[in-house]
Amino acid sequence: MLFADNKIDWSLVVYYWCNFILSEQWSSLFLEKREKQERFKMAAPVLKQNFAVKSRYGAFYTGGDVHFSEDGERLFCCQGNQVKVLETATGKIIHTIGEEDEDDITSLKVSPDDKFLVFATKGLLLKQWDWQQATCLRSWKAVHTAPIIAMSFDPTSTLLATASADSTIKVWDIIKQYCTHNLKGSQGVIGVVQFHPDISRLQLLSTAVDCKIRVWNLQTGKCQNVLDGHYSTPTALDFSLDGNTLISCGRDKVVLIWDLVNFKLLKTVPVYETLEGVIAVPAHLDCSALNIPPDNSDLHFITAGEKGVLRVWNSATSKCMFSQAKDEVLETAPDSTKPNIEQFAHSFMHLALNKKLSSLMTVSVDHTVVLHSLETLQENKQFIGFNDEILDVKLMAANETHIAVATNSPHIKVFELATFSCHLLKGHTDTVLALDVQRSGTLLASASKDGTVRVWMMDCKTGLVHCVGYGFGHTHAVNSVGFSRLGAAFLVSTSEDQTFKIWQLPSEWSKSVNVLHARITERAHEQQANSLSISPNDKLMATGSHDKTAKVWSVENGQMLGVCRGHKRGVWCVQFSPVDQVLATSSGDATVKIWSLSEFNCLKTFEGHDAAVLKIIFLTKGMQLLSSGSDGLLKLWTIKLNECIKTFDEHDNKLWALTASKDEETVITGAADSNIIVWQDVTVAEVEEARTQLENRVVQEQELSNLVQQKKYLKAISLAINLQQPFRVLCIMQEILKESQGKEDFKRTIMKMKMEQIGSLLQFCVEWNTNSRHCHIAQLVLSTVLRAYPADELMTLPNFKSTVEGLQPYTERHFQRMNRLLQQASIVDYTWHCMRTVGNET
Repeated sequence: MLFADNKIDWSLVVYYWCNFILSEQWSSLFLEKREKQERFKMAAPVLKQNFAVKSRYGAFYTGGDVHFSEDGERLFCCQGNQVKVLETATGKIIHTIGEEDEDDITSLKVSPDDKFLVFATKGLLLKQWDWQQATCLRSWKAVHTAPIIAMSFDPTSTLLATASADSTIKVWDIIKQYCTHNLKGSQGVIGVVQFHPDISRLQLLSTAVDCKIRVWNLQTGKCQNVLDGHYSTPTALDFSLDGNTLISCGRDKVVLIWDLVNFKLLKTVPVYETLEGVIAVPAHLDCSALNIPPDNSDLHFITAGEKGVLRVWNSATSKCMFSQAKDEVLETAPDSTKPNIEQFAHSFMHLALNKKLSSLMTVSVDHTVVLHSLETLQENKQFIGFNDEILDVKLMAANETHIAVATNSPHIKVFELATFSCHLLKGHTDTVLALDVQRSGTLLASASKDGTVRVWMMDCKTGLVHCVGYGFGHTHAVNSVGFSRLGAAFLVSTSEDQTFKIWQLPSEWSKSVNVLHARITERAHEQQANSLSISPNDKLMATGSHDKTAKVWSVENGQMLGVCRGHKRGVWCVQFSPVDQVLATSSGDATVKIWSLSEFNCLKTFEGHDAAVLKIIFLTKGMQLLSSGSDGLLKLWTIKLNECIKTFDEHDNKLWALTASKDEETVITGAADSNIIVWQDVTVAEVEEARTQLENRVVQEQELSNLVQQKKYLKAISLAINLQQPFRVLCIMQEILKESQGKEDFKRTIMKMKMEQIGSLLQFCVEWNTNSRHCHIAQLVLSTVLRAYPADELMTLPNFKSTVEGLQPYTERHFQRMNRLLQQASIVDYTWHCMRTVGNET
C-alpha cells in the first residue's frame, strides 16, 4: 500500500518509479524524444557566416602574341605587361611572368627547347626568362629605335631574331649574349620574321609593309633575294616538309606558293578572304576527314582569316578541299535583327601548329583561343582570354557542372567549371544582358539588346548547348528574362520598352528552332523595366524599374496586384522569398528592402552599401540575403537581426552577376573587372576547425601545466611559445629563477633553445620590457642571448631589427631610472657615513 495511515510509503514510490524507468515504455519515449531532437537539429538551417574564394577565372590574354610550348602542354599568352602561362589540360594559370611596373609587352617568343621565354617591351627592353622557375635570367637594351613587332628562334634555340618598326632586323646569340647581325634594307614596319627550318641554309625570311618577302643570308649578312608578288602586307609564312617551298598569305586574299631553290613564284591560289595565318598540312597525317586522299602527294595548306573558319586548300588544283561549317543559328533570326555574317563572325588573327599534339590553335579578335584537331579541324578546347564586362552568370546542367556567362558580347559563353573550357552560343546579334536557367538545369533563356529572347537546350551526354527557340516582339533591348519555377511552362521577359511579355513554351521541343509567341503583353512601368522574379508557386511575378517602384502581377491574367513604393532611385533587382510571403528589392539608393506581399508595405530596410545594389539572392531558406553592389562589394545579411555579418571585397568594379547553387554551398559572382569568382561556403568547416583548435588548446594547456609541475621548464617554454602565450613564458622564467641555482638554470635553458624560439622569446621581451615589474626578466633574457650568440647569427632572425628597435627606448628609460636610483642610494650611503663619523667623535 502506498498510503498507510495517511502516510506515504516512499520506499514503494521509489520502487515503482525505478520499474517505470527501466520499462520499455520509458525507453521508447526517451528514444523518440532524442530522435525528434536530432531531426530538429538536422532540419534547422545553419546560418552562413563566411565564404572563401575557391577559384578565380580572370583575363589571361588581352591581345598580342600567343605561343605553344613544344610539348603542347602550355600556352604563353600576352596580357599587358605580363605573360600568363596556361595549362592546356586544366585551363589554369600556372605561372605569371613579368612585373607589374614594367612597360607593356610588344612581342614574345618561346625557344624550341622550351627552356627560355624572351619578350620585348615598349621601353625597347629585351628580357630572357626561365619561365619554369619564373626567374629573369637577363635583361638588355635592344638597339632598335622603335618597338619590336616580331621575334623568331632558330631550330637550335641559339639565335633570336627581332624585327622592329624601325625597318631593321637584329639577330642575337642568347647563349654568348651578343648581337651577331644587323640586317637593313626593308622598307617600313617589319611584321613577320622567321628562320628557315633547315639550319644548314642559314636563311632568315621577313615581310614588311612594302608587300615584299626578303630572304636574308646569315653567312653574308645581306639580302639574298626579294620575293615580290603580294599587293598587301604578307601576314604569315610557312614551309613545306622538305623546306624547298614557301607558302605566304596576306590581306590581298591570295596565297602564294614560292620555290625557295630558284626563288620563283610557282602558284597563286585565290582564297577570297583576307588571311592572318597559313599552315602547311604535314604529309604523314591521316587527313581523310579533310578530303585529302592518303596517297596524294600534293601540297595542302590550311588558312585562317576574316571569315572565322578554317579551310583546307590543294596547292596544285587551287581548290578548297574542306571548310568548317558556319553558324546556322544566325539564319533563324528575324529579318529585322539579322546581322551581317561577315561582321559578327569570329575573325581569326593568329594560327599556330603543334606537331606533337597534332593540334591547331586559332586566336580570334575577341581574344578567344581555340584548339582544333589537325585531322578533323573539330574544336577540342576553347579558352576565353578576356571576358570584358560580365553582366550575368547562371549555373547549368543537372549537377551544376557548367556556368553560362553573359558578357559585353552577342555570344553566350558556357564554361565547364572543372577546366574552364568554353563553348560559345551564337545566335543573338547584339549584347546579351540577362540569363536564366530552368530548374532542371538543361534549359537556358537569354535576353539581348537585339530585342529578342532565346531558349537553349543542353545535351546531357555531350554537354553541348544549342538553340531550340526564339521570340521577338519587344521594340527595345530586353533587360531580364525568367523561367517558370515549377516546370518549363512559360517564360517572362521585361524590356526597355516598359513592357513585360509572358511567352508560352511548347511541351516538347522540335528539332528545328521554334518560334515563341507571347501569351500576354502588358505595359508595366513608366520607365524601363530592369528586372523580374517569379514566385515559387508560379502564380505571381514581380518587376522592378527605373521609375523607383516594384510591382507584383498575376501570371494567369497579367493584372497588377500591388505596387511597392519607397526607394529613392531605380530598382535594379527583385526577388521572391523561397519560404515567406515577402519580396526583396535592391535599388540605386544603396538599400535593400523587404516588402509584404499582403499589404505591399516595407517591412525592413538594409543599409550598408555605399553605392547602388545591383543584385540580391535569398539564402538559408529565406533567412539570409546576399547582395552585390556597384562598388564591387558582396555583403551577407541576416534578415531577422537586420544586420550585415560579412563583407567580401574581391572585385574591383561593378558586381553585376550573382548566383548560388541549389545546395547553397557555392556562390558565383561576375563583375565589370572581367573576373569570375567561385565562392565556397566555409561556415561548417570554420566551426569544426575552431572546435578542433579549442580541443587541442585545452589539451596543450593541460600538458603545459603538467610540464611546469614536473619542472620540465625547457619543454614548457617551447610549448608556451608555440601557443603564443608571453605571460606563461614569463611565469615559467620566474619559476626558474626561484630555484636554488636559478640564474645558472636560466642561462642553460636559454642556451638549449632553438634559434626560431630565441626569435620569439626576444619578441616577448619587447612586451615585457614595457612594464617596470617585468623588465628585469626581459633584460636578463636580452643579456643572456647577446652574450651567448654572435651578432651575425642573431641578424638572421626574422624581424630582429624591429625587435631591437622596440627594445631600445624602454631599455634606455630603465637605464636612466637605475642611474637615478643609484644616485639616490649613494646620497643615503654618504649621509649614513657622515652620521657614523659624527657619532664616533662624540
